[in-house]
Amino acid sequence: MNTNSNLYTVIYTTVLVVIVAAILAFAASALKQRQQDNMDLAKMKTIMLAANMGQNPDGSVDKNADFMKLYNDHIGANAFAIDAEGNVLEGVDAFKDIDLKTQYSNLKKGLDVKLPVYECTMDDGRKVNILAMYGAGLWGAIWGYVAVEDDNETVAGAIFDHASETPGLGAKIAEPAFYTQFRGKKLSDAGQFSSVKVIKGGANGSANGVDAISGATMTSKAVSVSLEQWLGAYKAFLTGKAAKKECCGEGQCDGQQCCGECEGQCENEPVNTEKDE
Repeated sequence: MNTNSNLYTVIYTTVLVVIVAAILAFAASALKQRQQDNMDLAKMKTIMLAANMGQNPDGSVDKNADFMKLYNDHIGANAFAIDAEGNVLEGVDAFKDIDLKTQYSNLKKGLDVKLPVYECTMDDGRKVNILAMYGAGLWGAIWGYVAVEDDNETVAGAIFDHASETPGLGAKIAEPAFYTQFRGKKLSDAGQFSSVKVIKGGANGSANGVDAISGATMTSKAVSVSLEQWLGAYKAFLTGKAAKKECCGEGQCDGQQCCGECEGQCENEPVNTEKDE
């Protein structure tokens, strides 16, 4: 064949393209599981950091922490999905099946949502529920998790990250100086359920407010708005649990009648062990 002909050039180019495409397809397939494993590990890391696990005393990340082990030991199978009414969704894997970006879109449109809840058992035995959030920052997506104590009102911890916020300004939402402020804040204001607010000019000791980042007004506002959207979606879950605990009493359900109109609201229905005379 004449190597200087147009036909030769076309055939040579076609064969070369096919070979390169085959190599790239093989590489993508071979690396797919590793990429997924890395994404899963990054997600576990973020979830555990929200509960202040895998952190140094100043809130920075402990580079020696084994986040997969922390997740498996403290959460494991205790993750579930709920709807906006607080009902548990059967057959939904909270970790694998829920895409926060999709749920954020559904929230904005007023559509049904699937909300992940990660029940984490702390080293001292107490339990915290880790809730997700996702939103739009100044330049791209922002996301994070908020851990709520078993009183369903006190924030145990929080963590945030971003895709492309401005370094030294909005990007500071991912730094300890910002997210450690959320520890101990309340999901209430004047006795009513309320999201934690990011306040420009300073929270000034507010029980449910934190200081905004100086010079990053838009990103700070985006975090506040996203928290309000997502914690609002979790409201039925949180306030329902709180009402149940207040009525029935902590650990009071087993073997005892719930009080009056709250009967049947305990997580474990009482069992009548007395035999008829």
